[in-house]
Amino acid sequence: MFTAKDVMTLRERTGAGMMDCKKALTECNGDADKAVDFLREKGLAAAAKKAGRIAAEGIVDAYIHMGGKIGVLLEVNCETDFVAKTDDFKNLVHDIALHIAAAKPTYIAIADVNAEEIEKEKEITRAQQLNEEKPKPAAIIEKIVEGRIAKYYKEVCLLEQPFVKDPDVTINQLLNNAVAKIGEKISIRRFVRYEMGEGLQKREDNFVDEVMSQVKA
Repeated sequence: MFTAKDVMTLRERTGAGMMDCKKALTECNGDADKAVDFLREKGLAAAAKKAGRIAAEGIVDAYIHMGGKIGVLLEVNCETDFVAKTDDFKNLVHDIALHIAAAKPTYIAIADVNAEEIEKEKEITRAQQLNEEKPKPAAIIEKIVEGRIAKYYKEVCLLEQPFVKDPDVTINQLLNNAVAKIGEKISIRRFVRYEMGEGLQKREDNFVDEVMSQVKA
């Protein structure tokens, strides 16, 4: 059902104890994402334990893409000035700023997304399905709508996006891993992204590939 490596990975993601992680995977039939939720509900995940603590320290980081094409300002908070000055924290914040430059999120979390925006996406998806030559049953269409909204959240919400340097990990998981390692609450407070000539007609560049080529170099 699951391996010792799966238990270790879950421990790294949540900071929970080995036995708690094993129990969570057993209860969730080996589903790692459900196991994370299980641990949070039980109050065993490190990130969940620290969620109510105050994170009033931190840093503002700037990422400027080579040539000045893209600029990002990002504020990430932690609990102590000591942690804010560590290389681990600084590298985490810089990686997130780089990710924002490449992935172009609009919001930080799902809760931040405008409800009207979501309804509009649902209406567009339903209309597309109903306009097909052979419309699907209503129940199937609603499943497709749900899938589209889940995909939309990954497109616009920073925490839901796959990390550009490691697509197997979301930004939310990246934060949780950092919380488990650093031992403090970490939260993304705000960001702003500027793109040179934004809104003006210009050629399209594959910026993700461009950023990744620099990372690999």
